[in-house]
Amino acid sequence: MTLLEVDNISRHYKLPPAGFRGEARNLRAVDGVSFSISKGETLGLVGESGCGKSTTGRLVLGHIPRSGGTVTFNGRVVGTKRDAQWREMRRHLQMVYQDPLGALDRRWSIANQIGEPLDIHQKSMPKAERAERVAGLMADVGLRPDLAQRFPHELSGGQRQRVVIARALALEPELIVFDEPVSALDVSVQAQMLNLLDDLRARTSFASLFISHDLKVVRHISDRVAVMYLGEIVEQGPSETIFRAPQHPYTKALAAAIPSARRSDKTERTLLSGAPPNPVNKPSGCTFHPRCPMAMPVCAQVKPTMTIDGLHGVACHLVSGGNTNSVVTP
Repeated sequence: MTLLEVDNISRHYKLPPAGFRGEARNLRAVDGVSFSISKGETLGLVGESGCGKSTTGRLVLGHIPRSGGTVTFNGRVVGTKRDAQWREMRRHLQMVYQDPLGALDRRWSIANQIGEPLDIHQKSMPKAERAERVAGLMADVGLRPDLAQRFPHELSGGQRQRVVIARALALEPELIVFDEPVSALDVSVQAQMLNLLDDLRARTSFASLFISHDLKVVRHISDRVAVMYLGEIVEQGPSETIFRAPQHPYTKALAAAIPSARRSDKTERTLLSGAPPNPVNKPSGCTFHPRCPMAMPVCAQVKPTMTIDGLHGVACHLVSGGNTNSVVTP
């Protein structure tokens, strides 16, 4: 059953003119992104830094206004006006940020920070019940009871991230957006955190949008994957399909970059050259064509549509045969 429906959302920023007589510019950070997440499902959102992943996460939660498109959660439109309806919906939609130290108040104890959502949304909860709930949340994420009265600077990076996760779980949300939650942690701590998230999801059945540039992490944690390039989704589908049989040249390049002891040196790889284009001045047609080793003349002229085959979608002329109106369904 679909929990979250994201339909053609965009976020454009107006920039000042370049030069004294230059024209006003438009930065298209997110440009027509669509996807859905079912109850209990994890969708991984991957792509290079600056492609619009984090902005997409904030748009999904209504943290920033959208330039276009809609986000629907449980059949209700997620607005951006911070009114009573928005605050009520926030109980069911939570976010875990990349930098836990920046997300925590250094002046508050760990117990107070984990209990803050309860103070906001469940003001009538008795103090004894609140204390019991906080202690239970700490146990759920693997934090010792003696850490309750510590402060963020007294904890390790992994412990701080566990605090942020516990706080996000306090109101039993149905959807959590994880924005690069393990990128700042050591590899060994990353593994512990991913195992924790797997365990928590199995016990609480929350759905999640997992944003990361680390494809090994995304492959481990995600049921489905959406690949983002320059503000657009270029391929999405089941995790194993994306990594075992990628169709878009950009996805192939990302998959080929994952270290693997099984891969032979003779294995054919799609390699990228250069950096992504400036999002202020996007290329015409397919935005990936300047870096694509398989680009055709049509790629520079016509923007490809998403070709869908079952649960797998690809926006590439190589898949659609150059036909811009080709949408294949089973």
